[in-house]
Amino acid sequence: MRIKEIIVVEGKDDTAKIKQAVDADTIETNGSAINHKILTQIKHAKDVRGVIVFTDPDYPGQRIRSIINEQVPGCKHAFLTKDDARDKHDRGIGIEHASKQAIQQALQAVYEVGDAYVSDIEKEDLLRFGLIGGPDAKSKREALTTHLKIGYANGKQLLKRLTMFHMTKVDLKQAMNEIKKENGDV
Repeated sequence: MRIKEIIVVEGKDDTAKIKQAVDADTIETNGSAINHKILTQIKHAKDVRGVIVFTDPDYPGQRIRSIINEQVPGCKHAFLTKDDARDKHDRGIGIEHASKQAIQQALQAVYEVGDAYVSDIEKEDLLRFGLIGGPDAKSKREALTTHLKIGYANGKQLLKRLTMFHMTKVDLKQAMNEIKKENGDV
């Protein structure tokens, strides 16, 4: 599988794992030490070939993703779940621990992020579906973000994440219904 875009990862171990799974070029951010020089490289790569941001599903990975999204808007994003990125011995989470298949699936399900989009989803919708403010909210958010392949989001991040990926109320309702069917809650 050949990837046209340049994939932005956190480090050399991520690059090595990506190259085992797909034929692609990468830019490494050197972890959360992302700087102006790297951001300039990412902007140039986006303008020339396009960019897929593919960081670890943890706080530093989300921080790097947010910095890139703010400084270089219009990048595509790929996500792994924490389970797919977990080390077999539970010593860490990262792309370097993921299977080739999980990496390939994540790169086939990329999202384009636009910068001038206003979602019709409101906080009340999240409350109605039990995604915030309830006893099972965290597990419902995990199920939703895994189903949509948009990376885990806490209660405060969820509305922003759904907006970032151009989700509508209809999309949210459909996803929640599909999750109910998968769990046999129909």
